[in-house]
Amino acid sequence: MSTHASDASMQERDPALALPHRRKMEILFAVLLVVFLSALDQTIVGVALPRIVGELGGTNELYTWVITSYLLTATITGVFYGKLSDIYGRRLMLLFGVSVFLLGSVLCGISWNVESLVIFRGVQGIGAGAIFPISLAVIGDLFGPRERGRYQGLFGAVFGIAAVLGPFLGGFITDSLGWHWIFFVNLPVGIVTLYIVWRYLPSVHGEPTTSARNLDFLGAVVFAVAVVFLLVGLTNKQSGEWTDFSVGGFILIAAVLTPVFIFIETRAREPIVPPELFRIRNFSVTIASVFVTAIAFFGAIVFLPRWFQFVQEVSPTESGLYLLPLTFGVIISSVGGGIIVSKTGRYKWLLVGSLVLLAIGLYLSTRLTATTEMPVLWLWMFISGLGVGPTLSVFTIVVQASVPFSRLGVATGNLTFFRQVGASVGLALVGTVFADSFSERLTPELIRAGVPEGMAGMVDQFTTSGGGDLT
Repeated sequence: MSTHASDASMQERDPALALPHRRKMEILFAVLLVVFLSALDQTIVGVALPRIVGELGGTNELYTWVITSYLLTATITGVFYGKLSDIYGRRLMLLFGVSVFLLGSVLCGISWNVESLVIFRGVQGIGAGAIFPISLAVIGDLFGPRERGRYQGLFGAVFGIAAVLGPFLGGFITDSLGWHWIFFVNLPVGIVTLYIVWRYLPSVHGEPTTSARNLDFLGAVVFAVAVVFLLVGLTNKQSGEWTDFSVGGFILIAAVLTPVFIFIETRAREPIVPPELFRIRNFSVTIASVFVTAIAFFGAIVFLPRWFQFVQEVSPTESGLYLLPLTFGVIISSVGGGIIVSKTGRYKWLLVGSLVLLAIGLYLSTRLTATTEMPVLWLWMFISGLGVGPTLSVFTIVVQASVPFSRLGVATGNLTFFRQVGASVGLALVGTVFADSFSERLTPELIRAGVPEGMAGMVDQFTTSGGGDLT
């Protein structure tokens, strides 16, 4: 009797649970499609950027901002969408996010100069910020805790496929149809997703809509400003020094604003980031683990395409295909890890084992040299992929199982946010190590190759001062 009452209460709060299995699969398919598009947009533009900037007459400074503006707005808005989806419902916020993403795609495709493209990429990112956290939360709505594993694992597979197809599709579409179509291609798939979500996904509310009246707008502003300074500072590190105000100064401003934000949140009636979530041990440990894992993995892996292109002398499109072993490892372990958790209900030792594999794969990768055989590197990449796969799916399952249903959206938004910030931190830290090591070894290697010492020193000074990039 009590079990039936509990089930009825759960379905009243979460009507998506009662949907027929076929309907759930249709919604899942639509959600995975739009996640694929959003993930693809993080990689597909990179290959086309030289041609885009050349045709639109842009500068080197604006070059990186075509990507940065997208990542910046997507990262900042993710947490807000998670909170708002708990109040207004997953269906409404996902429809809004996908619509803004498609609007941004159209605007990017008709950009008339690089400045307009940077702005429109920011608009596209505002929409994309809703896609990752709300899509993950939708899985939590559609399926019970024991079922979520097998479906959350598909998200890791989608990320892996998008990472490989992005450079390939970017090059192919740019060469055959023109760079405008790397944005226009989002429209047909996005429209299908909008229809399925609008037609079939019930409106699931985690919190009462009256919570909207008490939203912490002051905290939201402080949070946004802090994240902007943090991410821009980390991005500027790729071309500057830690002591530069636009790098270290920006990061320091973010560090000062962080305790201010925490203070505001502890006194807000409806905080953007509820402090009580971090009192849940599984939630706080998982967030910390995701952050550190992102630093380690993304910071290291992002330099592999550079090695392929400048050491192996392959094209950017081919370098994407060279990442296939890493992708296969991610897909296998992400889907497999989700299934294991779904069948057994256990995740602790699976996560420990995956992190050990990731550590081994990254350690082996530190031995990479110009003479490393490709099959050996592919094995190292496959091991790293096996290690990182479960962190993309199982950590989400842990978070969603640890928090109250009313906080499902905001908890998932926080998970996505800390993963993206960790990736930015990792890129800045590893980029610093790379630049310092490159500068330290360049002159001795040039002299050993027969370059006069004076000329070798001039080359070193030229590259370290930002005058060029021999890598």
